[in-house]
Amino acid sequence: MTSFNRSTSRRLQKLAQVPSIWEGDRRPLSSHPSTPEEGQGECILWVDASQGIVRGMDVVAPDTGPEAIVRTLMRAMENPHSPAKPARPQRIVVCDREIQFYLRGVLQDLDIAIDYAPELPLIDELFRGFAEIIDNQVPELPPLYAQHLYQKAHDIWETAPWEVLEEQQILSIEINRWDIGTLYVSVMGMLGMEYGVLLYRSVESLKTFRANVLRNDEIDHNLEEAFLKQDCLFLTFEGDRDEEEEDFDEFPDFDDNSDGELEASFGNIHPLEGLRSVIYDEEALVVYVALESICRFLHDYRRQLYEEDFPAIQRRYRIHLPETTDNSNNLPKSIQVNVATMPDLAQELLEMADSFLDDQEDGEEMFNSSLFRSLRDDLIPKDSFLSLGVVSWDMLKYLRTEVKSQHLATINQRGDGLPVVLIQTSRPKAKQIIEKIEQAGGLKAICFNPGADPFGGEHYDLGLLQTHNGDLFLFGEFDDDDPTHVEARRNWNKRCKHTQGYCGLIIAKGLTGASGGKPQLRDMMALFEARSLSPQELGIGTLQLMPQVDFE
Repeated sequence: MTSFNRSTSRRLQKLAQVPSIWEGDRRPLSSHPSTPEEGQGECILWVDASQGIVRGMDVVAPDTGPEAIVRTLMRAMENPHSPAKPARPQRIVVCDREIQFYLRGVLQDLDIAIDYAPELPLIDELFRGFAEIIDNQVPELPPLYAQHLYQKAHDIWETAPWEVLEEQQILSIEINRWDIGTLYVSVMGMLGMEYGVLLYRSVESLKTFRANVLRNDEIDHNLEEAFLKQDCLFLTFEGDRDEEEEDFDEFPDFDDNSDGELEASFGNIHPLEGLRSVIYDEEALVVYVALESICRFLHDYRRQLYEEDFPAIQRRYRIHLPETTDNSNNLPKSIQVNVATMPDLAQELLEMADSFLDDQEDGEEMFNSSLFRSLRDDLIPKDSFLSLGVVSWDMLKYLRTEVKSQHLATINQRGDGLPVVLIQTSRPKAKQIIEKIEQAGGLKAICFNPGADPFGGEHYDLGLLQTHNGDLFLFGEFDDDDPTHVEARRNWNKRCKHTQGYCGLIIAKGLTGASGGKPQLRDMMALFEARSLSPQELGIGTLQLMPQVDFE
């Protein structure tokens, strides 16, 4: 049995001993059948029965050892809850024989009597009050439908709509029941909640939220307020993952959460209610029907939804409602719903995002000090996200077969993968980049060439793309003394040496969505494999900065 250190015993013996009887016990917080077993913590309570006050309380996991009750007792003596003062009791009463014998062994040097009583009136009353509070709490999901909803959440996770539908590709589900006419389904993407679905009650709420999020970086807009003004039900998934992966072969994969770390959360958002994690019976039925409809629709039309253009599809389904022992609401056994894609709305949302990006470009200064006259800079949009990285050899094999690609016959597969330049922009602009490269005969080479500003005395590392028709396109300007770029270039050169000069360019969409700045596999639209050229091989020398003024 663990005992106190001698110094601890001496410290406790110095506390004033008061002629009081303390009661102590450890009990489950709730025995409510709807409370998950893992959520039933145990409460340790020490009270001064003579004064009728609580001196110490802790909540611990059920499998915590008996030492926990002693730790709480020590705090009750040395650092009690107000208004109690530090003290040592003359007598302790417990209602558990094992606790009694354990405390007798641990506290034998403190001159405290440890007695047993079958009942502890003050503690019994306190625990009854705790139980009433906990058991009267409204559960987050209605007990009648909780298991059915969790099963639907599992089905959604397996269906993975985020692999098929982009954020602007909205589905409508016409229900016409429970005060719901039509729900508008958006795959979760905004506010960093990458996995899940939003079930909007109106198109206006959906469009307003997206517009507010787009404006957030442009004006001093309260993103949290925009979030709370939505009118929707939602299902989100949360789990542990590393969000700071540097290489493109390390995309987050929630399949690794098979050990139960993945959690499904349901809730409701309304401008007048804010965020509510509790959903009630009718809302639970609405969510159940919507999730089942999404699963069936994606099962039937997954291949068509993978197409480049969002197709117009409509399908009616009969959804069977969950069977329960309580049918006091006289629910039917099934209801009919109509599920449809909304290509016109998808186009409108895309144009909204593109308009925002175009407005940002139009607001740039007329004096363009970053234009090198001998280069073309009309290929890569100025607001694009740019990164140097690597794709694993397995990922390269996947991209060659699953996205538009220009690949070379043989690449020496040494090192950790193929070095790549990744450029992420909006989907329409990504398509324009791909088309321009194809029209120029494809990508021939990627090069980093020195550049200089003769007026400011600054030096640059210029990222260049060379197409087979001889055009040179500027894709990035980097300060020579930027430590982040210096490290990225060092890794780039090392990897190109391993591959004997082979590298690649990845064009990705999704800049205005949740994956903006951290593109996912589903965002990759094209891969162009090419050669990496040194400045000497390119042979154009140091490029001089030539200011250009635009006149209207």
